[in-house]
Amino acid sequence: MNNADRITAPSADGVWENLHLAPGLASADVAVAEGVPASLVVQGGVLRWVGPSAALPAAYAPLARHDGGGLLATPGLVDCHTHLVYGGQRAGEFAMRLAGASYEEVARAGGGIVSSVRATRAASEDELYAAALPRLQTLLAEGVCAIEIKSGYGLALEHERKQLRVARRLGERLGVTVRTTFLGAHALPPEYAGKPQGSQDYIDLVCNQMLPALAAEGLVDAVDVFCERIAFSLGETEQVFQAAQRLGIPVKLHAEQLSDMGGSRLAARYGAMSCDHIEHLSQDGIEAMQAAGTVAVLLPGAYYTLRDTQLPPIAQLRAAGVPMAVSTDHNPGTSPALSLLLMANMACTLFRLTVPEALAGITTHAARALGLADTHGLIAAGRPANFVLWQLREAAELAYWFGHNPARTIVRQGRIVQ
Repeated sequence: MNNADRITAPSADGVWENLHLAPGLASADVAVAEGVPASLVVQGGVLRWVGPSAALPAAYAPLARHDGGGLLATPGLVDCHTHLVYGGQRAGEFAMRLAGASYEEVARAGGGIVSSVRATRAASEDELYAAALPRLQTLLAEGVCAIEIKSGYGLALEHERKQLRVARRLGERLGVTVRTTFLGAHALPPEYAGKPQGSQDYIDLVCNQMLPALAAEGLVDAVDVFCERIAFSLGETEQVFQAAQRLGIPVKLHAEQLSDMGGSRLAARYGAMSCDHIEHLSQDGIEAMQAAGTVAVLLPGAYYTLRDTQLPPIAQLRAAGVPMAVSTDHNPGTSPALSLLLMANMACTLFRLTVPEALAGITTHAARALGLADTHGLIAAGRPANFVLWQLREAAELAYWFGHNPARTIVRQGRIVQ
């Protein structure tokens, strides 16, 4: 990492008082009744106490004070599924789909993921960094404090490596928790297309060379696969999962987006952190995810952009107690979204999530989907100070308004960054 890239900001240490805690998103040391002003104590960049302002322990009285002005306080937001680092853009494909082409037709015509692969391979690491930086800054300005960034647009060791290196560099530069996911099994590279054993040969490369090398370099926090008719089969997906298991790396899956392939059941057998998209998820898949503790990640941006009509089975997931996260799925082809709050609104309006479900989806459950349940997604003592003060009075307003940014103050990794 280039230490010169780092951005410093003022410490958030002190007592943050006169706050309104969003219901369900805080674990207080002393219970806070509805309508009662609350305080947060930050020391050394860590939350030390949460409770009613009137009950602040005397030991914290000498600390610096920050008046919250009665603003709404939530944990920092968590964007748990993004493809943020890539070359080029695919606005032309958006126009093709509007003219009637399906997602699969675009892919088979040489567009789709492979077009982003060409642009990503052609770009240098510094060019990818320069392109991704403002995208991430936009998300952070809306209160995101942790984010997943996938590879998958390189589809060759050197290009997957530069995507993951850029992801690490972004986290270092902006002081944000970045979880990197290796998605080498995203699509078949053009050089393997049309070969009799092309798909299997590429999966062998992913499992035996690419993943071990990138893991050895400390660039991989999780492993993902696109399991779908136009991507990789269940058998190929399991090979990747087995390779990840041998290296002790957790897995997740692009599952049941275009059809029911049974990927969610396979992922659950490997203890997947999440299954994402899941519009065609079956009841068997839901039960397997519930038993495994796997999070369902809803991606309304892709659903909206693709003008899908198959809704995820929200009622069944709810009934089974499967935690539901919500994410931007930021990518150049099917979800060029840079607002997690807009995704919360879409999850409510398109998928019929309740407001508490949507807010947990962009905080608590999203953190769980990244293996960050102990550090992000909840305001609680002992955790790093990641929280947002909103120019709002009711938690429902976070999912209600769209088209503007109500974040007034953002504390990320113990520093006041906005």
